[in-house]
Order: sequence, then C-alpha cells, then structure tokens
Amino acid sequence: MGAGDVADGVLAPAASLLFAAGERPDTAGVAALSRAGSAFSISHEPSGQGEGPRWLELLANGLTFDLVGLAGGDPAPLPASGHLAGLPAGLDGAGLRAITLRPGHHLAAGGRMPPVLKALASLAAQLTALPGVQAVAWHPARCWSQPERFRETVNAWLAGGVFPVFCLAALATAPDGGMHSEGMAQFIGQELRMEPELVGDRAEAAKLAVRLLHWLYEHGPIEVAERIPTPDGGGVRLEPSANRRFVRAWRG
Repeated sequence: MGAGDVADGVLAPAASLLFAAGERPDTAGVAALSRAGSAFSISHEPSGQGEGPRWLELLANGLTFDLVGLAGGDPAPLPASGHLAGLPAGLDGAGLRAITLRPGHHLAAGGRMPPVLKALASLAAQLTALPGVQAVAWHPARCWSQPERFRETVNAWLAGGVFPVFCLAALATAPDGGMHSEGMAQFIGQELRMEPELVGDRAEAAKLAVRLLHWLYEHGPIEVAERIPTPDGGGVRLEPSANRRFVRAWRG
C-alpha cells in the first residue's frame, strides 16, 4: 500500500476485480466490453507500455479513471480483505490476481466527491461483465463481494434504491459487543458506531444498521444530536463522537 492510498485515516477510493491466475483481461478484452454497449469508453491507451502493470484510461460520466494490472503486464497489488459479501468463507484470496480501477490523477483532489464515487462504483459494476471475474473488492470498506451481487446492488442504488451496505460499506463487531461500519467515511466523513444496547439481536441490528447508513448517506455527517424514528415506533438517537469521526447510535 502506497503513501497515496490513505488520507485522513481513510483508504483512497478504488475498486479491484479479482481473477484466477492467468485469467486477467487484456486491453483488447476491455475494449470489446466497451464496444458491447457499456456506458464507458477508452479515452487513452499508452503506447509502447514496457514492463510493469499495463493500464488504460477509461471515460465514464465525463470523468476519467485508470484501470491498471491488465494481462500482458504485472497484476495490481491484491487489495486488503476484511469482509466477504456473498462469497465462500474459505475463498483463497492469495490465489487471485487483481486489476484495479481508481480515479484519474486529475481527480485526486476530488476523488471523494459523490459524483466521482458514484461513477467509480458504476464503472466497477460494468466491468463485472468481463469474463472470469471472481470477486469485486471495494477498497475503502475492505469488502470483497460476489460480482453479480455487487452489480445488482450498486445499479439498484444508482437508480434511486438503498445505499449498498455490504458492498460499498461493511459492518464489524466492536470489542464491547457494539457494531460499527467500515467504509462509510468515504462518503460522509464519519463511520456509524452502534452501541451494544442496540445489538442484542445481530440480525435485527444489521437491518437497523442498513437503515441508518442509508439515512446518513442521504443526510450527510452528524454535527448535532438527532433522533431518528424506527418502524417499531421507537427511535434511535444519533450524535457525533468527541472527535467527530463517528456517529454514535443509542436507543431512544
């Protein structure tokens, strides 16, 4: 992981598509997918690429993204894996090879702006149509997703649906029994922290977390305490942590 991969404690926006050894696509494969009705085009293909990762510049929604690690050169570094969504628990990640999509250099300063993140997720979803994709890794959440699941949930979100928790964000258990998100800071600058009193039933707690994360995506970071009603007639109190890096959720 390079120095530019982390800013303010948050992993830089990027997505990787993972393949079995020997199955990464080459530039021709990506070009064929682009011509097959996809909503992206190749805006630059470096000539005379030497040793190292082969790459293309892709244009989507008026924004450019670099796709590195294509066949004919070295793969991209394998991204961190902290959470699996729709993939077998025993997945041998070490046997996979990555191509990685990230905002182009001129987008570096605005890589976390909503239009850039949406275009990045949309383009990653389109690239799942490449032959042989085994998983999609969303770097900021350290989440590896089953390709069809990633494509369907991201496309549903982009069409106005629920924020795709478990693909663009993840849920983890805290040492005290609470629950916290990972990857949400990429979108709003804060992570959700559900206090243990809300996590007695983990399945119900996960449903509540999905609801709260979608609400936070829609409304942005929490600066002052707010109360959010819940379907059971109760409510959840949200308030910023002392360092403003978390949104703490309590009963009531």
